[in-house]
Amino acid sequence: MNARTTEQDSRYRHLEKMSVLELLENINREDRIVPEAVAKSIPQITALVEAAADRMLAGGRLFYIGAGTSGRLGVVDASECPPTFGVSPDLVIGVIAGGKGAMFNAVEFAEDDKEQAWKDLSAFDINEKDTVIGIAASGTTPYVIGGLTACRANNILTGSISCNANAPVSAAADHAVEVVVGPEFVTGSTRMKSGTAQKLVLNMISTSLMIQLGRVEDNKMVNMQLTNDKLIDRGVKMLMDKASIQSYESAKDLLIKHGSVKKAMESLK
Repeated sequence: MNARTTEQDSRYRHLEKMSVLELLENINREDRIVPEAVAKSIPQITALVEAAADRMLAGGRLFYIGAGTSGRLGVVDASECPPTFGVSPDLVIGVIAGGKGAMFNAVEFAEDDKEQAWKDLSAFDINEKDTVIGIAASGTTPYVIGGLTACRANNILTGSISCNANAPVSAAADHAVEVVVGPEFVTGSTRMKSGTAQKLVLNMISTSLMIQLGRVEDNKMVNMQLTNDKLIDRGVKMLMDKASIQSYESAKDLLIKHGSVKKAMESLK
């Protein structure tokens, strides 16, 4: 049987003999494959987002489950939703095999436990309104497959993101997304092209869902949290533009008082 695409030998040999310039050019050449591969998966991503949006508009949450790099990418995407879109940290939740410590250090054999993901999800009182997306570059991670299988048995909507065609994780999901990017520059190092592909897909999923949930107006992050001077300045300029306020300080006072561009605008109605 042929090796999974993500495990196939790199197209490049003797990397240690390449100059730095050659290494960078070749890595970049491989990276350019990724967005085209993602584009081919847009119909799959669309179906997943539309199904998840229906659940979330009805009060459901979005969970990501994964191990290693895939799990970390899910946690990162989830953690960026509150400051970017002003939503509760409980709306999009990243769950990684091995727990929070696995964000920084590998936890041996955590990904091999096919029962643990459901236990981890159960701690959040997961229910039929929720959506769970399993992320696994190889598409074979037992933690993820087991979690999705248990979710489907409990009538919870499931999706998957993998980088192999006909991956086992796809069979465990209601909506499977497969982004086949080919062998990695360093054989089997799926933090590279596969990780980039997963990050792009996660960006697409969370951003489009937040827009569907009304967290963006026009092309602006009107609900973003004001967590630093840069974001406050951005919010002030948005408010000046949207409300035709001439004074920067007046707009800033209004923004700080209400905590977001959206709430500040609502106060002017």
